[in-house]
Amino acid sequence: MVPAMTSVSAASDFSGAGLVCVRGGRVVFANLGFGLSAGDAVVLLGPNGSGKSSLLRVMAGLLKPYAGRLGWRGEAVADNPEAHAARTHYVGHHDAIKPVLSVAENLGFWAGLHQPHAATARQAVATALERFGLAHLASIPGKMLSAGQKRRTNLARLLAAPAPLWLLDEPTTALDRRSVKTLEEVLAEHRAAGGMVVLSTHADIDLPGARELHLDGFAPAEELMEAFL
Repeated sequence: MVPAMTSVSAASDFSGAGLVCVRGGRVVFANLGFGLSAGDAVVLLGPNGSGKSSLLRVMAGLLKPYAGRLGWRGEAVADNPEAHAARTHYVGHHDAIKPVLSVAENLGFWAGLHQPHAATARQAVATALERFGLAHLASIPGKMLSAGQKRRTNLARLLAAPAPLWLLDEPTTALDRRSVKTLEEVLAEHRAAGGMVVLSTHADIDLPGARELHLDGFAPAEELMEAFL
């Protein structure tokens, strides 16, 4: 990884400026900025409570920032949240697996949201199942999966329903070494095709050329906290 993210480029595809996040009456981070262009990867670092998960949710449009602006190619994300949702994949701590649906049906649901052509969606699901070693589990209901199998199913959404911006919160949780290797390969291919990745992780993951964004560097001073609360 290169040392750190230091500035926001005017040419960034996806950017944030002056972002402030308040959770539970506490200012988590303030005056945070970032910029990503095609092929970029950013690793979020910081102690527990520094706002890594909150920032990913802000980036995904799932959490509204207290202040600041998100932009996509010069346009405010807030002006068209539906478009931002369509170009974003957010994989959080909890695996979004419907327990009564099979692995293939779970992926098919997500593929259908991003791909209107049924045949193309089915092929994308088949490819995702094979890539993440889930083909033999395609007909198994979500409630029967192990923690690692659920995590792989959730990550397989990245291939079943392609989107340019991937936001991943601790994506290697419950994965074995082979699955981590597969994820690293998938991330590299996504970036080579012009995709962008932002992730938090406490585990080693090979992400060549990724920049680091240290969230503890945006902890607000006491007087700033008083200004926002």
